[in-house]
Amino acid sequence: MAAARTAVRGLSTDELSSIRDGLAAGRKPKVVFTAAAGQIEGQTGQVIELTDPDVSDEFVVVRFGRDELPFSPTDLAVAPRGAGRAASPAKTAAAKAAPAPVAEPPPGPGLLPPTAPAPVPAPREEIKVSTSTVEESTEAPRPVKRAAKTAKPKGPAGLTVTLAYADGEWTVAAAQGTKALAKPYVIRPAEALKMVALVDVPGVHEAVEQIMSSERAEAESQAEKLRAELAEIEARLAELRDVG
Repeated sequence: MAAARTAVRGLSTDELSSIRDGLAAGRKPKVVFTAAAGQIEGQTGQVIELTDPDVSDEFVVVRFGRDELPFSPTDLAVAPRGAGRAASPAKTAAAKAAPAPVAEPPPGPGLLPPTAPAPVPAPREEIKVSTSTVEESTEAPRPVKRAAKTAKPKGPAGLTVTLAYADGEWTVAAAQGTKALAKPYVIRPAEALKMVALVDVPGVHEAVEQIMSSERAEAESQAEKLRAELAEIEARLAELRDVG
């Protein structure tokens, strides 16, 4: 009488989640094939991958023997502890197809039992193990000496002093780098000429001389105009005194 098979349920959602976590941690969880898997029922295997269940119902890739095939969760269950490795389907089919041994009939009266043929010794297999010695250097790697780069000290930002002339006024401004130290402010022409005298550039002196000549001419013109106005005012004042 054939032994009754124990019904094994498929993988639950929680078990699939546990298997996914195990694969992420680098493990290969063991599973056992259920009756839904057919002739390999009861064999064990290792889950090596979970593919997309939306693409196919058979998204659990199991390795058993030398085979790696996809199965559905109903074909599998979590393997109990101590479960052996799964045999390949080829070996399982060969074991089922092997014929049962035939019993020999007992010898009749007066007959000697048939002499069993002498066993043929199996050919010896010579296994050659290649031993290779890997020599590891126990000497610690020497650090590579690199020339130390001496960082140059960063100096202060450049200082810029600007002397400018515009609209009849001389102005001076100062800045250090991008920071303004002094906004343009008006100075007297005499102070401007002292600064220009420090610059030994002929072209600069010629330009300043032209500016000063123009300033003198304009000042003289204004002075003549003021003198004429003052003379008129004094003549008017004298007339008023005579009338009084």
